[in-house]
Amino acid sequence: MLKTFAKGGIHPPENKLSAHVTILDLPVPKTVSIPLSQHLGVPAVPVVDKGDAVKAGQLIAKSEGFVSSNIHSPVSGKVVKIDKVPDTSGYKKNAIVIEVEGDEWIETVDRNGDLINTFDYSREEILKKILEAGIVGMGGATFPSHVKLTIPRGKKANYLIINGVECEPYLTADHALMMQKGEEILVGTMILKKVLDVDKALIGIERNKPDAIEHLTRLSEKYPGIEVYPLQEKYPQGGEKQLIKALINREVPSGGLPIDVGTVVHNVGTAFAVYEAVQKNKPLIERVLTVTGKSISKPSNFRVKIGTPISDVIEAAGGLPEDTGKIISGGPMMGKAINDLSVPVTKGSSGILILPEPEAKRKKIDPCIRCSRCINVCPMGLEPYLLMSLSQKNLFERLENEKVMDCIECGSCSYTCPSNRPLLDYIRLGKVNVGKIIRSRK
Repeated sequence: MLKTFAKGGIHPPENKLSAHVTILDLPVPKTVSIPLSQHLGVPAVPVVDKGDAVKAGQLIAKSEGFVSSNIHSPVSGKVVKIDKVPDTSGYKKNAIVIEVEGDEWIETVDRNGDLINTFDYSREEILKKILEAGIVGMGGATFPSHVKLTIPRGKKANYLIINGVECEPYLTADHALMMQKGEEILVGTMILKKVLDVDKALIGIERNKPDAIEHLTRLSEKYPGIEVYPLQEKYPQGGEKQLIKALINREVPSGGLPIDVGTVVHNVGTAFAVYEAVQKNKPLIERVLTVTGKSISKPSNFRVKIGTPISDVIEAAGGLPEDTGKIISGGPMMGKAINDLSVPVTKGSSGILILPEPEAKRKKIDPCIRCSRCINVCPMGLEPYLLMSLSQKNLFERLENEKVMDCIECGSCSYTCPSNRPLLDYIRLGKVNVGKIIRSRK
């Protein structure tokens, strides 16, 4: 029997329309807008000014503090302004806007496509390269990778887990990356193993990607200490805590982190970015993302420069369909709707989903019938109906006691609710307010 996590979970229609589509390089846009905050933590601080000429790969904003991340130019050209631009949240955030001119790169980047599968860097040298390259979690969380790889005193990593699950419906960027850059991912995994000083790395992939499972299993024979594990399909198995439970049967405690159970989890995209940073001296300036939807004429996986307008990516996939009802940054379960196509692609952009009008409409909200379905599917063992009610009534102290901050915002509760109640919407609102209360105590 295939491994999976035991508590809760659902299996929505997969709709992997672009699962076997080769990664295409999107043409370089005329202008890019590079947000200064593409990561959890403190926004980066610009080190360039309006009018400066920059090259691809050049540092343009430096991390401000430990939990922060460097930002580099994905293009060569001229800085035309440092101003606020809209992001996927709907708010305007500080960004560096660059007008593209030519294709000049900093000299240290190795642009040769040949695989480099040997390395002799020390742990400290690798960490420095990852920090300098601005690597963050590519699965969507965007936590600075150098922070996750810096193990707190008194803790010890026993396992490295590489997340190739990609359980979110529609999205296929990780699948495509595993098929086309499998060996680079494995080299990146070996590099991460050295940083963490662990003997074993586990790569979890759901069985709806049999080609990726076979491909990485065959390639991993050359890399000691790496094992590929097929997993039963179950959402949200891509969540760190659920993947840890599925693979090594350890449960991260409430309020805890994976390192509390001797584990560090990185996405396959992060492993690939680490390979490029360490072996090619290439900072994180582009990523693979999926553009998909039932009405899209060419569902695709694109390699896109950070800062590219979402409108350019949609146009490359055949343009916006006439029946478009909603545009989502991310997948249908955890993504967020956007209303401005000038929003730039960032390090955490995993996909763009175009929903047709009939699927985009919210259904009529009915009273809760106490059916307990939301409780049964919650992978964190919470009571979503209660959390929504407490949030509606502004009972934030009780909301904290009910472990609202443990919610991973997977949306399983809203998906399964027969009364169409906006459970996750209110839970997110409650988390924001509880978070403010927690920070005010410090």
